[in-house]
Parts: sequence; structure tokens; C-alpha cells
Amino acid sequence: MREAKPGLAGPAKSSHRGANKPGLSGRVKAGLTGWLFIAAAVIMIFAFYFYPMLRALILSFQTGTGTNLTFTGIDNYARLFTDSMFLTAVKNTFIYLIFQVPLMVILALFISVLLNDKNLKFKGLFRTAIFLPTITSLVAYSVVFKYLFSGDGLVNSFLLNLHIISAPIQWITDPFWAKVTIIIAITWRWTGYNMIFYLSGLQNIDSSIYEAARIDGASAVRQFFSITVPLLKPIILFTSITSTIGTLQLFDEVVNITKGGPGNATTTISHYIYNLSFKYSADFGYAATVSYSIVIMIIILSFLQFKAAGERNG
Repeated sequence: MREAKPGLAGPAKSSHRGANKPGLSGRVKAGLTGWLFIAAAVIMIFAFYFYPMLRALILSFQTGTGTNLTFTGIDNYARLFTDSMFLTAVKNTFIYLIFQVPLMVILALFISVLLNDKNLKFKGLFRTAIFLPTITSLVAYSVVFKYLFSGDGLVNSFLLNLHIISAPIQWITDPFWAKVTIIIAITWRWTGYNMIFYLSGLQNIDSSIYEAARIDGASAVRQFFSITVPLLKPIILFTSITSTIGTLQLFDEVVNITKGGPGNATTTISHYIYNLSFKYSADFGYAATVSYSIVIMIIILSFLQFKAAGERNG
């Protein structure tokens, strides 16, 4: 009997170890299956996003035309500081950024608060009407704006009939008014996009907070600045950053409404990149350098916005 015990114990241990192997194999197979499902997406992301970004970064250190490229180190980046056209494009882009982004964010927040009112009728219709510009064709709406703001367009006719102005405003051909037209156009298009984020945030705020504030005698304005804005601060930061990125990449409206004119008064950085690549003598290396200047600006401005938001939270 004593001799039989080791023999019985031995097979029991081996069968127990064998029972673990199918479980481990199953986990490995499950992991491989998961990777198999995402493999195509991962490959496409690397092929169409990361590889072009890396290739553009390498290209930014080269100069030449076509495939005849040579490495020039940081010469292209040094050239940015002496390129008057690039500096003009940066100035124009930052004018749009400084005026349009705060205007759009504030307007979207104000509209979202109005449309979140439970007593407002036809809320769905108003929300759809304000969001609709976001899904319209960039080229189509730009062309419509070009005709609306032309010398004999509907906007001038309307203002003249109301006796607000005595002569037509040169919205497209005057440097100042051309910038104003671009700001109006992009604000009209993207305000509804930001409004959706604010609406979703407002609908997640417990109504009892506002009820308690009303009982304490807080006015609607006090509730807005003491409750709504602080609770929506993460969404405000998100929309500010995405709006900043979109404005730094502004292209369609400028090309289709003003074509960068008059006299490069509305040319943006993205429009200048297009001109360097396809309109002027093709200089893809320098165009890639200008493209990465946008990346650097986005990183710096996003960091500053995160820093400012963090300091306010502190």
C-alpha cells in the first residue's frame, strides 16, 4: 500500500499540470485573435498617418526639386525667420486665431445655454439649424459666402436698404474687410460644432444644483459664471484646443473666398504651404518645414492652454 501511494500521486500531479496547458493556450489564442482583429487598422494607421508624418519630418531637412533632394540640416528652419511671405501668413493666421476662436467659443456656449432651456419650444429645430453648417461642403459654403459678400451681394444690399451704410463695403477686395469676412465665415460654420459639446455637458449637470442656487437667490448670470462655466471647464478647454488647431490649419475658406488676397492680406500658413508645393516652383522640402511649423505652434499653444486651465483649477 505504501509503495502504491507514490505511483498514485505521480499521475495525479501530471494530469493537473496538463489541465493548465489548454487554459494558457486558450489565452494565447484569444490574444492573437484580438491582435488579428485590429491588425488591419494598426497597419493602415501606420501606413497613412505615422509614415507620412515621419517622411515629412525627414523631408523638412532636405531641399531640391522632384527626387533630386539633398540634406541641408536646419537651413529650411532658419529660412522661416527671414521669409517675409511666411511671416505674413503667420500674422494673418494669428489674427484669425485671436479674434475668431474666443468669439466662436463664447457664442457656442451662450447658444447652448439658451437651447438647454426646458421651456424653449422647437429646441430640436433650432439645434439642427445651428449645427447644419458644420456638415455642409466647405467649397460650397465658401462660394456662397463669396457671392453674399461681393460688392453687389445680398449683405451690402441689406445694409444699404436699412441705411446702415451709405456705400457698399468691399468685403472681398479690402484687406481689413476681407479678414472680417473670413472670420464671419468660419464662425458661422464651426459654432454649431462646439455647441454640441456644450449641450452634452449641460445635460449631464444635475438640475438640483441650479435649483439650490435659485433657492439661495443666485441670479441667472451668477449661476452661469459660478456653476455652468466651472463645470464645463474641461469641455471649454477641449473646444478651445480643437478650434485653435483648426484655425492654424485654415485653408478652404481663404482659397475659395479671397484666394489669399487682396495682396496676400488673407493668406494663411496652410495656403502658403499649398503655394510652395503646387503654385510656385515646387519646393517640397521647405513646404514640409512650414508644415512642421504648424505642429510646433499647436504644441506650444496647447501647452499654454493646458497650463492656464491648470492654474485656474489650482
